[in-house]
Amino acid sequence: MDPITLIGIVVAFVIVMVVLTLEGGSAASILLIPPMLLVFGGTLFIGAAGMSFGLLIASIKAAGKALVTGPPKYNNLMETLVDCANIARRDGLLSLEATVNDLQNPLLRRGLELAIDGTDPQDLSRILEAELHSETVYGNRHAKFFTDMGGYAPTIGIIGTILGLVTVLGNLDNPDELGGLIAAAFVAAMWGVLSANVFWLPLANKIKLLNELHTTQGEVIIEGILAIQAGANPRMVERRLRALLPTDVMRDIEKAA
Repeated sequence: MDPITLIGIVVAFVIVMVVLTLEGGSAASILLIPPMLLVFGGTLFIGAAGMSFGLLIASIKAAGKALVTGPPKYNNLMETLVDCANIARRDGLLSLEATVNDLQNPLLRRGLELAIDGTDPQDLSRILEAELHSETVYGNRHAKFFTDMGGYAPTIGIIGTILGLVTVLGNLDNPDELGGLIAAAFVAAMWGVLSANVFWLPLANKIKLLNELHTTQGEVIIEGILAIQAGANPRMVERRLRALLPTDVMRDIEKAA
Protein backbone atom coordinates (compact mmCIF):
# COMPACT_ATOMS: atom_id res chain seq x y z
CA MET A 1 0.00 0.00 0.00
CA ASP A 2 1.54 3.30 -1.12
CA PRO A 3 -1.07 6.05 -1.59
CA ILE A 4 1.45 8.80 -2.48
CA THR A 5 0.07 9.10 -6.03
CA LEU A 6 -3.50 9.52 -4.80
CA ILE A 7 -2.34 11.96 -2.11
CA GLY A 8 -0.34 13.98 -4.64
CA ILE A 9 -3.26 14.30 -7.05
CA VAL A 10 -5.74 15.24 -4.32
CA VAL A 11 -3.42 17.78 -2.67
CA ALA A 12 -2.56 19.38 -6.04
CA PHE A 13 -6.27 19.77 -6.80
CA VAL A 14 -6.93 21.23 -3.35
CA ILE A 15 -4.12 23.74 -3.86
CA VAL A 16 -5.75 24.88 -7.10
CA MET A 17 -9.04 25.40 -5.29
CA VAL A 18 -7.35 27.26 -2.42
CA VAL A 19 -5.55 29.59 -4.82
CA LEU A 20 -8.83 30.22 -6.67
CA THR A 21 -10.49 31.16 -3.36
CA LEU A 22 -7.59 33.41 -2.31
CA GLU A 23 -7.89 35.28 -5.58
CA GLY A 24 -11.54 36.01 -4.90
CA GLY A 25 -13.09 33.22 -6.92
CA SER A 26 -15.24 30.32 -5.82
CA ALA A 27 -15.39 26.61 -6.57
CA ALA A 28 -18.88 27.10 -8.01
CA SER A 29 -17.42 29.29 -10.76
CA ILE A 30 -15.41 26.39 -12.24
CA LEU A 31 -17.48 23.37 -11.23
CA LEU A 32 -19.70 23.75 -14.27
CA ILE A 33 -21.25 20.60 -15.71
CA PRO A 34 -21.09 21.42 -19.48
CA PRO A 35 -17.31 22.12 -19.71
CA MET A 36 -16.46 19.30 -17.30
CA LEU A 37 -18.63 16.86 -19.26
CA LEU A 38 -16.99 17.92 -22.51
CA VAL A 39 -13.41 17.70 -21.20
CA PHE A 40 -13.62 14.55 -19.09
CA GLY A 41 -16.15 12.68 -21.22
CA GLY A 42 -14.64 13.75 -24.52
CA THR A 43 -11.10 12.93 -23.42
CA LEU A 44 -12.08 9.49 -22.14
CA PHE A 45 -13.97 8.45 -25.26
CA ILE A 46 -11.47 9.89 -27.72
CA GLY A 47 -8.75 8.01 -25.86
CA ALA A 48 -10.88 4.86 -25.94
CA ALA A 49 -11.42 5.25 -29.68
CA GLY A 50 -7.81 4.33 -30.31
CA MET A 51 -7.79 1.03 -28.42
CA SER A 52 -9.74 -2.17 -27.86
CA PHE A 53 -12.43 -2.50 -25.19
CA GLY A 54 -10.43 -5.11 -23.29
CA LEU A 55 -7.34 -2.92 -23.24
CA LEU A 56 -9.44 0.04 -22.09
CA ILE A 57 -10.76 -1.92 -19.10
CA ALA A 58 -7.25 -3.19 -18.32
CA SER A 59 -5.88 0.38 -18.47
CA ILE A 60 -8.54 1.65 -16.07
CA LYS A 61 -7.73 -1.20 -13.67
CA ALA A 62 -4.02 -0.35 -13.98
CA ALA A 63 -4.81 3.25 -13.05
CA GLY A 64 -6.73 2.15 -9.96
CA LYS A 65 -3.79 -0.01 -8.95
CA ALA A 66 -1.31 2.81 -9.59
CA LEU A 67 -3.20 5.16 -7.27
CA VAL A 68 -2.54 3.04 -4.18
CA THR A 69 0.21 0.58 -5.11
CA GLY A 70 3.89 1.12 -4.41
CA PRO A 71 7.00 -0.46 -5.94
CA PRO A 72 7.22 -4.27 -5.68
CA LYS A 73 8.91 -5.68 -2.60
CA TYR A 74 12.09 -7.57 -3.40
CA ASN A 75 12.83 -8.92 0.08
CA ASN A 76 10.54 -11.95 -0.11
CA LEU A 77 11.49 -12.60 -3.73
CA MET A 78 15.19 -12.68 -2.92
CA GLU A 79 14.60 -14.96 0.06
CA THR A 80 12.44 -17.32 -2.04
CA LEU A 81 15.04 -17.60 -4.80
CA VAL A 82 17.89 -18.21 -2.34
CA ASP A 83 15.80 -20.81 -0.48
CA CYS A 84 15.04 -22.56 -3.78
CA ALA A 85 18.73 -22.50 -4.63
CA ASN A 86 19.52 -24.13 -1.27
CA ILE A 87 16.89 -26.86 -1.77
CA ALA A 88 17.92 -27.56 -5.37
CA ARG A 89 21.61 -27.72 -4.52
CA ARG A 90 20.99 -30.03 -1.56
CA ASP A 91 18.21 -32.30 -2.86
CA GLY A 92 18.05 -31.67 -6.62
CA LEU A 93 15.64 -29.74 -8.84
CA LEU A 94 12.86 -32.30 -8.49
CA SER A 95 12.66 -31.51 -4.78
CA LEU A 96 11.27 -28.06 -5.70
CA GLU A 97 7.97 -29.52 -6.95
CA ALA A 98 6.32 -29.09 -3.55
CA THR A 99 7.58 -25.50 -3.31
CA VAL A 100 6.35 -24.43 -6.75
CA ASN A 101 2.67 -24.91 -5.89
CA ASP A 102 2.92 -22.36 -3.07
CA LEU A 103 4.52 -19.60 -5.15
CA GLN A 104 2.41 -16.51 -5.84
CA ASN A 105 4.50 -14.99 -8.62
CA PRO A 106 3.33 -16.47 -11.98
CA LEU A 107 6.64 -15.95 -13.80
CA LEU A 108 8.62 -17.56 -10.98
CA ARG A 109 6.22 -20.49 -10.79
CA ARG A 110 6.28 -21.15 -14.54
CA GLY A 111 10.03 -20.75 -14.72
CA LEU A 112 10.69 -23.25 -11.96
CA GLU A 113 8.21 -25.69 -13.54
CA LEU A 114 10.16 -25.49 -16.80
CA ALA A 115 13.44 -25.98 -14.95
CA ILE A 116 12.09 -28.99 -13.07
CA ASP A 117 10.86 -30.49 -16.35
CA GLY A 118 14.42 -30.38 -17.66
CA THR A 119 13.99 -27.58 -20.20
CA ASP A 120 17.24 -26.56 -21.89
CA PRO A 121 18.62 -23.39 -20.19
CA GLN A 122 18.70 -21.43 -23.44
CA ASP A 123 15.15 -22.41 -24.30
CA LEU A 124 14.01 -21.62 -20.76
CA SER A 125 15.64 -18.20 -20.93
CA ARG A 126 14.07 -17.42 -24.31
CA ILE A 127 10.61 -18.50 -23.16
CA LEU A 128 10.67 -16.44 -19.97
CA GLU A 129 12.22 -13.40 -21.63
CA ALA A 130 9.57 -13.49 -24.36
CA GLU A 131 6.83 -13.71 -21.76
CA LEU A 132 8.32 -10.84 -19.75
CA HIS A 133 8.68 -8.75 -22.91
CA SER A 134 5.00 -9.30 -23.75
CA GLU A 135 3.97 -8.23 -20.24
CA THR A 136 6.16 -5.11 -20.49
CA VAL A 137 4.68 -4.11 -23.85
CA TYR A 138 1.15 -4.67 -22.54
CA GLY A 139 1.88 -2.57 -19.45
CA ASN A 140 3.30 0.25 -21.57
CA ARG A 141 0.03 0.35 -23.50
CA HIS A 142 -1.81 1.06 -20.24
CA ALA A 143 0.47 4.02 -19.61
CA LYS A 144 0.13 5.23 -23.20
CA PHE A 145 -3.64 5.46 -22.83
CA PHE A 146 -3.30 8.05 -20.05
CA THR A 147 -0.41 9.81 -21.81
CA ASP A 148 -2.68 10.18 -24.84
CA MET A 149 -5.47 11.51 -22.64
CA GLY A 150 -3.01 14.06 -21.25
CA GLY A 151 -2.44 15.22 -24.83
CA TYR A 152 -6.09 15.25 -25.85
CA ALA A 153 -7.49 17.06 -22.78
CA PRO A 154 -6.04 20.56 -23.39
CA THR A 155 -7.16 20.48 -27.03
CA ILE A 156 -10.67 19.43 -26.07
CA GLY A 157 -10.64 22.22 -23.48
CA ILE A 158 -9.83 24.70 -26.24
CA ILE A 159 -12.72 23.31 -28.28
CA GLY A 160 -14.96 23.95 -25.27
CA THR A 161 -13.67 27.51 -25.01
CA ILE A 162 -14.39 28.12 -28.70
CA LEU A 163 -17.91 26.78 -28.28
CA GLY A 164 -18.37 29.08 -25.29
CA LEU A 165 -17.11 32.10 -27.24
CA VAL A 166 -19.57 31.28 -30.02
CA THR A 167 -22.31 31.57 -27.39
CA VAL A 168 -20.78 34.86 -26.24
CA LEU A 169 -20.86 36.28 -29.76
CA GLY A 170 -24.49 35.28 -30.00
CA ASN A 171 -25.32 37.34 -26.93
CA LEU A 172 -23.62 40.63 -27.74
CA ASP A 173 -27.00 42.32 -27.43
CA ASN A 174 -26.97 41.48 -23.70
CA PRO A 175 -23.80 43.18 -22.34
CA ASP A 176 -24.80 42.44 -18.74
CA GLU A 177 -24.39 38.71 -19.39
CA LEU A 178 -21.12 38.87 -21.35
CA GLY A 179 -18.82 38.79 -18.32
CA GLY A 180 -20.27 35.55 -16.98
CA LEU A 181 -20.41 33.93 -20.41
CA ILE A 182 -16.79 34.76 -21.21
CA ALA A 183 -15.64 33.41 -17.83
CA ALA A 184 -17.62 30.21 -18.38
CA ALA A 185 -16.10 29.85 -21.86
CA PHE A 186 -12.57 29.72 -20.44
CA VAL A 187 -13.50 27.14 -17.78
CA ALA A 188 -13.28 24.37 -20.38
CA ALA A 189 -9.70 25.34 -21.25
CA MET A 190 -8.84 25.40 -17.55
CA TRP A 191 -10.23 21.90 -17.02
CA GLY A 192 -8.40 20.65 -20.08
CA VAL A 193 -5.01 21.84 -18.85
CA LEU A 194 -5.71 20.92 -15.22
CA SER A 195 -6.94 17.40 -15.93
CA ALA A 196 -3.95 16.69 -18.18
CA ASN A 197 -1.33 17.85 -15.69
CA VAL A 198 -2.98 16.90 -12.40
CA PHE A 199 -4.74 13.64 -13.33
CA TRP A 200 -3.77 11.92 -16.58
CA LEU A 201 -0.03 12.53 -16.93
CA PRO A 202 0.81 11.72 -13.28
CA LEU A 203 -1.18 8.48 -13.62
CA ALA A 204 0.68 7.60 -16.81
CA ASN A 205 4.03 8.20 -15.11
CA LYS A 206 3.11 6.02 -12.14
CA ILE A 207 1.97 3.19 -14.41
CA LYS A 208 5.25 3.47 -16.34
CA LEU A 209 7.24 3.32 -13.10
CA LEU A 210 5.41 0.23 -11.85
CA ASN A 211 5.85 -1.42 -15.23
CA GLU A 212 9.60 -0.71 -15.25
CA LEU A 213 9.96 -2.15 -11.75
CA HIS A 214 7.89 -5.18 -12.74
CA THR A 215 10.29 -5.74 -15.65
CA THR A 216 13.29 -5.47 -13.32
CA GLN A 217 11.65 -7.97 -11.00
CA GLY A 218 11.14 -10.33 -13.93
CA GLU A 219 14.79 -10.04 -14.93
CA VAL A 220 15.80 -10.93 -11.37
CA ILE A 221 13.50 -13.96 -11.46
CA ILE A 222 14.87 -15.21 -14.79
CA GLU A 223 18.47 -14.83 -13.65
CA GLY A 224 17.66 -16.57 -10.38
CA ILE A 225 15.95 -19.52 -12.08
CA LEU A 226 18.87 -20.00 -14.49
CA ALA A 227 21.29 -19.94 -11.56
CA ILE A 228 19.19 -22.46 -9.63
CA GLN A 229 18.97 -24.72 -12.68
CA ALA A 230 22.75 -24.58 -13.06
CA GLY A 231 23.20 -25.64 -9.42
CA ALA A 232 24.96 -22.42 -8.41
CA ASN A 233 26.00 -21.79 -4.85
CA PRO A 234 23.13 -20.00 -3.01
CA ARG A 235 25.48 -17.23 -1.90
CA MET A 236 26.52 -16.64 -5.50
CA VAL A 237 22.86 -16.66 -6.52
CA GLU A 238 22.12 -13.90 -4.03
CA ARG A 239 25.09 -11.83 -5.21
CA ARG A 240 24.09 -12.20 -8.86
CA LEU A 241 20.55 -11.10 -8.09
CA ARG A 242 21.63 -8.14 -5.99
CA ALA A 243 23.79 -6.94 -8.87
CA LEU A 244 20.68 -6.65 -11.06
CA LEU A 245 18.77 -4.42 -8.64
CA PRO A 246 18.92 -0.60 -8.72
CA THR A 247 20.81 1.07 -5.87
CA ASP A 248 17.67 2.49 -4.27
CA VAL A 249 16.03 -0.94 -4.23
CA MET A 250 19.10 -2.45 -2.59
CA ARG A 251 19.03 0.30 0.02
CA ASP A 252 15.41 -0.57 0.87
CA ILE A 253 16.33 -4.24 1.15
CA GLU A 254 19.15 -3.46 3.53
CA LYS A 255 16.84 -1.34 5.70
CA ALA A 256 14.29 -4.15 5.90
CA ALA A 257 16.92 -6.78 6.69
